Amino acid sequence: MNMSLESPEMLLLIVPLIIAGFYLLRKTKTKLMEWRMLVALLLVLALASPYTTVTRTINEEEPSLVLVQDQTASMGIFPEEAGTDLYESLTANTPTTLVQLTGEKTTLGDAVTQYSGLGNQIVLVTDGNSNSGKDLTEALEFARDTDTPVYLVRPELETNDLSVEVLGDKTVVVDNQNEFEIVVRQASEQSVSYFLEVFVDGELSQSRQFTQDARNNTIPINQAFTTLGAHNISVKITPSGEDLNEINNEFFKSLYVIPKPKITLITGETGSPLAKVLSSLYEVSVVNGYSGAENVTDSKALVLDNQYIDSFSESEIKEIKNYVSNGGGLIVVGGDTAYNYGNYLNSSLEEVLPVISKPSEFRGGRNLILILDVSPSTVAHKTQGDILSNAVNILENDNLKDANVAVVAFGNAAYDVSGGFVFMGLPHELALLKEKVSKLTPTNETETSLDQGLGVAKQMFEGEDGELDAIIISDGGIEDSYDQSVQVAQELKDMGVNLYFIHIRSSAPSQADRTRNYYAEKLMQELGLGDAQHYQHIEMGDRANIVFEETSEAPEDSEEEEIEDTGSYLLLEYSPDHFITKGVNLTSTTITGYNQVTPKAGAERLVITVTGQPVLTTWRFGLGRVAAFTTDNGEGEGTRWASALYNGSNSKLISGTANWAIGNPQAEEGAVVEAPDTWLGTPSDLTLIMYDEGIPQLKLNGAQLDLALTGRNTYETSVNPVNIGIHDISGYPLAVNYALEYLEVGHNKDIEPLILATGGKIYTEKEARASLLKDARQNSERESDEPVSLKMYVLLAALVLYLGEVIVRRIREMRRLRQAQGETGAGETAA
Repeated sequence: MNMSLESPEMLLLIVPLIIAGFYLLRKTKTKLMEWRMLVALLLVLALASPYTTVTRTINEEEPSLVLVQDQTASMGIFPEEAGTDLYESLTANTPTTLVQLTGEKTTLGDAVTQYSGLGNQIVLVTDGNSNSGKDLTEALEFARDTDTPVYLVRPELETNDLSVEVLGDKTVVVDNQNEFEIVVRQASEQSVSYFLEVFVDGELSQSRQFTQDARNNTIPINQAFTTLGAHNISVKITPSGEDLNEINNEFFKSLYVIPKPKITLITGETGSPLAKVLSSLYEVSVVNGYSGAENVTDSKALVLDNQYIDSFSESEIKEIKNYVSNGGGLIVVGGDTAYNYGNYLNSSLEEVLPVISKPSEFRGGRNLILILDVSPSTVAHKTQGDILSNAVNILENDNLKDANVAVVAFGNAAYDVSGGFVFMGLPHELALLKEKVSKLTPTNETETSLDQGLGVAKQMFEGEDGELDAIIISDGGIEDSYDQSVQVAQELKDMGVNLYFIHIRSSAPSQADRTRNYYAEKLMQELGLGDAQHYQHIEMGDRANIVFEETSEAPEDSEEEEIEDTGSYLLLEYSPDHFITKGVNLTSTTITGYNQVTPKAGAERLVITVTGQPVLTTWRFGLGRVAAFTTDNGEGEGTRWASALYNGSNSKLISGTANWAIGNPQAEEGAVVEAPDTWLGTPSDLTLIMYDEGIPQLKLNGAQLDLALTGRNTYETSVNPVNIGIHDISGYPLAVNYALEYLEVGHNKDIEPLILATGGKIYTEKEARASLLKDARQNSERESDEPVSLKMYVLLAALVLYLGEVIVRRIREMRRLRQAQGETGAGETAA
């Protein structure tokens, strides 16, 4: 038992007590003083108010609920009073606070954050689309961290609604084909038809009838502009079926067309596919050798194509470093005289690059199976959401981007969730697997058969080569299948499988939970894997940290480094959400050669081969951006390593890399304005940079704007037009569209895993009326550490000691009195 003191300063009284006690002991030299010192010490301890804490399980029959009723404009596709009947049912049985959201902004994140951590449980009656205030994802993570269950009640859809949006860059280059995406969303998942019209600068450009079955439909369009300055694109859809709102059927996008940015290309192959792609998009100065280039600082980016290190002098490399440090872009293209073949290793040029010119470790060859517990106990102990969120977190691990992963679920039986191994290097495969994991639901039977889950994993591992890993994620309720599980787990270990167990602790551990803890840990100890790396016992809301054992390395190149065509290498988008790779689809694209490099710390791999070798790696150097493109220019003096990357849509990788390296494509001269398009009711932050001398002034639709100086020659203001359409800011266009509230329509399923992670559930309105209060009562069961005072026990101990001393002393006095009386009587008899 741990004891604490409420008033520890009272213990200071012990000092004078001990001094006085020793003094009296020396004076009296009696046992009586020792007893009374001990009593005094106990009295001082009582004054310090000792206490201990006792853990008690509290189960509230009337949990405190906060029902957030979303009645904003986007909820018009649902019943008008969605959630009202539920509120009346709940408030009749338990304390329930009603919070209503209205208007044309949905602040779900603010509501969740406000009521989390206060002993409440939160009920959201909403479509899940939050567009203002605190980010809903962050708010739900806060609720999880503060042990606040959040329940999602999804109203039944009454009518459909469609919205349209145009995505793409606002600043575009003259005479280039620019790709834009028209995104049409619908609230339902039914088949809908609509007529789409696209207008460029107010003139009809194209039109077509579409039929859409999915929630979202993306329609790509290409458009070039031959004149500089302000332009615009607008799109309009005319649905043929039910559609609640017309306001979100039209969308405006403003564009500002600028001259082609200047690029300097240093190459020995002026007719290469690389040179042709760049020359079609930019104003390119092509020279053979850096010494022949004119003022490089006038260029937005410098491209070094297959250049040997000895072709540069140290002063030229220093000039390149200064150019990049001051904001210039640099792209270094590989080939047979670059990187490891061009003697870049430990050179001055390599200091600027995001890679080292030596072979990279092989990162492929890993086969991983996640074995997930979906037994009913995971719901009873509120660990289901944590099991699934930990699984998703592992799937997102960067070390698995070139691994093969499968998912097995087990309850009373086990089944393959993923449909075999899935390669994580393909973004759409990863997204699909995460969705499958997020939608897992508990089995109906009460048994937890881990042995069957391990058995399915064993069958899947048979015949697989490379690194074999299996991760069990469970609440530990495996006692019924323990012996069989140990046997199958040992068989997996004998196959060379690295086993890990992520054991998620119950929120309110009982004696049964402690038994659960015992069997889970015992399993791993019997396998000789009870260390902290292979067996991790974590709290709800925490994330496990699995550090995988290293896979084998790729064979080192021979010292002579002969260039050979060893076959073809499939390319993968390692970071598909980066600016460069976001619109690129390299499916089935291969190269036949590459330079051997290793990314530096802080660099970002964007494109790799299927064997894990870097092909496109980026980083920032000073104010500039550097891209290491470690395959060739598509010609390569006949080797043609990467000719496929310069054909068709694959050339987007080249243009995307150049655009990223360029950064701001606008010339740094005159007055440059930037202001993103916005939504009705949402301000747009405007920036004006004055490169030339002059008086900074801007007008919005003819009205003067107030500008604030925020930096060197930099001025800012905020504009918030009240009308939808294209507005003019001294020749710079600004589009204002319908309120953001009308963009996302229908149920937002992306937040469902986050809801489950809080310990909450997802219901229809009917299901919520039947089960939500019962689930809330179960979730209200929690442990509470309550202080228990020990002062009375200390006082009783002092009293017992004092009374004991009095009684003992009295008994001794009576004995002495009887003895004295006896001696007196004997003396009288003798007399």
